[in-house]
Amino acid sequence: MPEAPDNSGHRARLRRRLFEGGPDALLDHELVEYLLALAIPRQDTKPLAKALLHEFGGIAGLFTADAEALARVKGMGETSVAALKATQAAALRLLRAEVAERPMLSNWQALLDYLRADMAHHSTERFRVLHLNSKNMLIRDELMSEGTIDEAAVYIREVIRRAIDLGSAALILVHNHPSGDPSPSRADIEITRQIAAAAKGLGISVHDHIIIGRDGHASLRGQGLI
Repeated sequence: MPEAPDNSGHRARLRRRLFEGGPDALLDHELVEYLLALAIPRQDTKPLAKALLHEFGGIAGLFTADAEALARVKGMGETSVAALKATQAAALRLLRAEVAERPMLSNWQALLDYLRADMAHHSTERFRVLHLNSKNMLIRDELMSEGTIDEAAVYIREVIRRAIDLGSAALILVHNHPSGDPSPSRADIEITRQIAAAAKGLGISVHDHIIIGRDGHASLRGQGLI
């Protein structure tokens, strides 16, 4: 049986470039290759890294793919899937920390960066609500529903009940469009207006409804639809 290739020299060079050059020093496939090498130390992981990037359409699609989809790729085991998902979790926590540190309305770009990283490449539609206090600081980021590839069930009473339970002063509604196009549909506009009307009666503001897609984002407030 042939011996496993010794990739220690190549990996040492990747590591040195990362340390000396910072986050942009490695190409996408090199970064994924090195991550996989931590989980599969005695294997050349470059072909697998390139195959993963091709399968999921790039590094964003790869890191946001669910564990089951990753595991279906030949060569991926539980440990290598965990290495990629842990990397995604760390990145999202860093972005979420930046969002939570300052009032939401003065930290809008950080919020958009976080939402796009978390939602832009999901294959199913998800609806979430950001609950804010009277100073527009984040109280809770809550997933309310997860639907099929093109819809998520949104229950107005559930959104309002959670806002009351949490003592929310304001809400930001968020969902993704798996098609990639963030343009709001008639249903998006209608549900937003219904939630905003119900919330207003209780003294709760709906600041915006943000739709996230691979092609960008849409703000219903920005488009004058709320």
